[in-house]
Parts: sequence; C-alpha cells; structure tokens
Amino acid sequence: MALNDMSDLLPALELLEKEKGISKKVIFDALREAIHNACNKNFKNPAVAQNIRVDIDETKGTVRVLLKKDVVDAPQDDNLEIGIEKAKTIDPNLEVGDKVEVEITPRNFGRIAAQNARQVVMQKLHEAERTMVYDEYKEKEREIVSGQIQRKEKKNVYINLGHTEALLLPAEQIPGEEYRQNQIMKFYVIRTDKTTKGPQIFVSRTHPELVKKLFEQEVPELHQGIVVIKNIAREPGSRSKLAVMSKDPQIDPLGACVGPNGDRVNAVVNELSGEKVDIVVWNEQPDVYIAAALSPAQVLSVRVDPESQMASVTVPENQLSLAIGKDGQNARLAAKLTGYRIDIKSQTLGRIIIDDEEDDYYPPMHDDEDD
Repeated sequence: MALNDMSDLLPALELLEKEKGISKKVIFDALREAIHNACNKNFKNPAVAQNIRVDIDETKGTVRVLLKKDVVDAPQDDNLEIGIEKAKTIDPNLEVGDKVEVEITPRNFGRIAAQNARQVVMQKLHEAERTMVYDEYKEKEREIVSGQIQRKEKKNVYINLGHTEALLLPAEQIPGEEYRQNQIMKFYVIRTDKTTKGPQIFVSRTHPELVKKLFEQEVPELHQGIVVIKNIAREPGSRSKLAVMSKDPQIDPLGACVGPNGDRVNAVVNELSGEKVDIVVWNEQPDVYIAAALSPAQVLSVRVDPESQMASVTVPENQLSLAIGKDGQNARLAAKLTGYRIDIKSQTLGRIIIDDEEDDYYPPMHDDEDD
C-alpha cells in the first residue's frame, strides 16, 4: 500500500457491501473518524485538531490529511497560519484573510491508515452481523423457530439457532420436560433485545401461541385461513384445549386439525413431549360452546347468564369426574377457554364451581347441603 493509497482496500469493501450489506460509505465515514482521531493524537494540539479534515477519494482509495490555515502577511504560528506568498502557490486567487487547506499527510500515514482500516472494517463487520441477527429475529417475534439444545447453566437453557443463540428461562420451560444436549426442539420467540454483547433472543416452550403455531405448521387449512383458532387454554406439559371454527361450511374444523388417523394432532403432541390436546368446535352460542369445551365429558344441559358470565352445567352421574378432570383441570381449562365461570353438577351426586383462575376450585358438595 502506498503512502496515502488505500486502493487495495476497495475490492474488500465491495465484497463486504455485496455479501454483508455494509455500505462502503459507512466504512469510509468510520475510517475518516478513526484516522482523524489518530491524527489528533499525533499532533497533540487542540487548535490544530479542530482544523484537520481527512479526505478520502472513495473511487480511487486515496487518502489525504488537510489542515485549514489562515492566510496572513507574516505567519506567527505555522500550525494555524500560512504566508500569502506560499498560499498563492496553492491557489493564486487567495488573499490575506482567506482560509486554505494545506495537505499535512504524515510520513507513516500509510501504516496508520492501514491499521485503522483493518480495525474499522472488523468493527463494522461485527456490528453489521449483530444488526442482521437482531433484525432477523425481531421479525420472527411471535413465530416459532427450530433450535438445538446447546447447554444448561444453572436453570437456564441455551439454544443454538444456527448463527446465534437463544435463551430459555426457567419460567418458559415446560415442567418436567428434559432438555438434552444436541436435542432439536421448536420454540416460540417471545422477544429480541439489543444488548452491549449483541442481540438477546428469548424463547418459550410454555406460551399458548406455541401450540397455535405448531398447528398452523401441520394444518394447511389453518395456514390458509380457512380454519381459525378462536382461543387456546393451556396448562403446559399437561393439557391444552383449542377452540376452532371454519369459514367454509364444507370444511370440518375438527377433522382438519386432527388430520387423517390423527396424524396432525399427534405431530403437535409429540413436539410438546406428550402434552394432551383437546380440540373443540367454537360456537357463538355460549351454551353449545361450553358443552363442547367440557369434552370429553358428555353434558346434559347448560344454562348461561351472560351478564354474570356464569354457566350452570348438568352432567350424567358417571360423567362428573370426567367433566371435572384430575384436580379440576378439565373444567378449569374449559373455563379459561370460554371465559365463563362454570358450575358443574351431576343429576344426583353434587356440584363443583370452576372459573378461569387456578385457585378457584371448590370440592364437590352434596345437593342437600346446597339447598
């Protein structure tokens, strides 16, 4: 590289611009700043530093350091002033009182420029790669991605997404689910943050939208918008309930989501490590919807009070435990799915009231105590 020539750098910059999306202008601007700072340290004179300009010909790659001086009759400070006679050798039209830029490119400027060029290019390349990763995963927020379990540190799980890493916090992990090194899993992208160490991607295995997105990947009718998931209620690792509807009366939303021989729903269940999934048909009539939401239990009757969002459900005696579910789970998920507080009773035994909060579980009471 010549004393003030950086033309050898141009092919590399063009390659970076083409492959990494880093414009040459961005790098040249950074180079000007870096070389200017190096020159400031070299001169160690604040007055001189303020009047220095780094000129880079972006086409040829030539670099010059210019110092602005006052044109005077008799210069007192050679760093800030230039005599009129010498000034006219630069530009014959100059007069006393004008300002002129004088080239002061240092002898070792080629080495300085080359060092700064390498540092700036590497820095800009690193910044560009971080920006590209951030932009990529910012667009993938509220979508699912595949990743490989990389390692566990304390209770955090780190996921290899290919050219970056994601973090699965304890609160986003399915209870009891194992995360083995090199295991491939799917994750829901919650958010992407900018940090001093680069983009930080947070993912989840517990978010209800993970279930929705998995079904959208398996069910063409969902992806096409013919079938719609109206609501999801989920207790991660245990059971989920989905309410679906079809915009096309000839398409069965339940059958579309279950798939031939249950292939579609089974694919989702397998991805969720065996979490059970109930699919029900959404209905605008609350009583029909609530009855469906309590499946697999059979329901005899549903009386609803839309104003209080309360539903009274009667089931056959042999269906009460099924309607309630283990620890009240089936009824609790049905309440979450429909938004109704559900009062379940059998024809002869007793009743249970469930709403969409975990702690609103009431043990069955005998009918005579309730009267």
